[in-house]
Amino acid sequence: MTIFSERVENEKLGLEKVGEVVRLLGWVQRRRDHGGLIFVDLRDRSGMVQVVFGPENMGEGFTLAESLRSEFVVSILGRVIARPQGMVNVNLASGGIEVIAESLEILNGSKNPPYYIVDQVDVDETVRLKYRYLDLRRPEMQNVFKIRHRVTQIMRNFFDSQGFYEIETPMLTKSSPEGARDYLVPSRVRPGEFYALPQSPQIYKQLLMVGGMEKYFQIVRCFRDEDLRADRQPEFTQLDVEMSFVEVEDILPMMERLMVQIFSETIGKKVEMPFPRLTYKEAMDRFGSDKPDTRFGMELIDVGDLVGKTGFKVFANAVANGGSVKCICAKGCSSLPRREIDELGKFVSTYRAKGLAWIVLGEEGIKSPIAKFFTELEMSALLERTRAETGDIVFFVADTYSIVSDALGHLRLELAKRLGLIPEDAMNFLWVTEFPLLEYDEEQQRHIAIHHPFTAPMDEDLPLLESEPLSVRAKAYDMVLNGTELGGGSIRIHKRGIQEKLFNLLGLSQEEAVDKFGYLLEAFEYGTPPHGGVAFGVDRMIMLLTGKDNIRDVIAFPKTQSASDLMAQAPSVVADKQLQELHIKTVKTV
Repeated sequence: MTIFSERVENEKLGLEKVGEVVRLLGWVQRRRDHGGLIFVDLRDRSGMVQVVFGPENMGEGFTLAESLRSEFVVSILGRVIARPQGMVNVNLASGGIEVIAESLEILNGSKNPPYYIVDQVDVDETVRLKYRYLDLRRPEMQNVFKIRHRVTQIMRNFFDSQGFYEIETPMLTKSSPEGARDYLVPSRVRPGEFYALPQSPQIYKQLLMVGGMEKYFQIVRCFRDEDLRADRQPEFTQLDVEMSFVEVEDILPMMERLMVQIFSETIGKKVEMPFPRLTYKEAMDRFGSDKPDTRFGMELIDVGDLVGKTGFKVFANAVANGGSVKCICAKGCSSLPRREIDELGKFVSTYRAKGLAWIVLGEEGIKSPIAKFFTELEMSALLERTRAETGDIVFFVADTYSIVSDALGHLRLELAKRLGLIPEDAMNFLWVTEFPLLEYDEEQQRHIAIHHPFTAPMDEDLPLLESEPLSVRAKAYDMVLNGTELGGGSIRIHKRGIQEKLFNLLGLSQEEAVDKFGYLLEAFEYGTPPHGGVAFGVDRMIMLLTGKDNIRDVIAFPKTQSASDLMAQAPSVVADKQLQELHIKTVKTV
């Protein structure tokens, strides 16, 4: 019987082990036969090592070695020797040694896998997801989960050192679909009634503050039944934090220290503190985005005051109707073919822009279909404002403020990618603060919360809640890294009167508010301390740390974009008996 306790992991095999007899456990990566010897690359989660089987060392066991195939699971006893000069493999941590096998035990065989277990494997993602247990064997995937483990340990140690309690909140909660759709769970013992899986522990962590816990954190699973993208999943992991007796200035520096530690101890990146801060308005004005990528320039430039009375009616009408005219200056792009400029026009149309105007400053002078509408003085003022020089192109969008921001913000990113302006190794953290508390949803004909309905208004804006609700700023903040939102939070409402007022602005009657959130409102009547917190998407953070483009690559068993598990074949039809026990009847829709 194999003695597993004697095992040595591959990453610990170096020249200092030469002469020792070691036991190795792992998977056969590759087998090669050379001149009566068998060479096996043995893989475990720590790395690879070369094992040599010879008839003089193995005796009858050599025949067993001849039967080895890729992905066989083996136990090997062997002696470590230094590789001959000139045979060192610099690409392996164990490349200076090899192991001469003395005994072999095959713990389990393997069918031929559907694809090679190697990094950068060229196979469709659906195949990888169907055989996820094989995909997880690949070294790059194992490194992802090594980093993921390290990140969660750093989080736990950090918050423990700051006096936080790690507290679990319920997985079966009350449905309150104010944001994304809930996943509902039927109750067998309460026919016709349902739990919901938590979209966030938001209310429970606030109740923990009511309960006097003061400092709480949790690494928690959350669920949202929403359309998926490359950086979203129906179930995801969140670092959840809440504190009592705090304001914004207490929370942000602490979270910065956490990020400095995570990025330093996992990928060796030095992160400077304090993080820059932009108000929401400044971020939208300069970058057209509330999660701006500041690794490159090409900021949005407002030219509405310069073009409002020009002969170009598209610009003049936009300004006259309370809209906006902005532009970006693409340096050194005057040689861009007309075909590509037209493609960029189609690109911004996906963000509701009705058109993309442009001015090219070539060696031969200005070239633009809109130049004829401007006087020499007006054109000179435009070029001075945009700091455009020979060799540049200036792109303009005129429309409502939100459409202009959205279209030019995305055009800025698209041009930066095409022009190679984004430094790969930069880590530009920043905070976006003072978000609007509310926005008006035309489709629903009501106000909705930008973050969530428990976010506190800024103190100086409280008088505007009834008269100018869309002007009210929130004590909310998002942490952004390289144009990706890592997480966000806010100072919370902790008084019943203000919370009820906000529910009313969101279109909830008093009866509806009590039905959905009565237990929270009642709790606010029993000495609730001021409190606030933050939540970070752990999966998204790991994606950025490991340089992955898809969140599925950092989750052990992810879902597809249609929210299905290809490996387990979930979701699936269940037996009628189960439905009857739950008092549920399914109805097919056409």
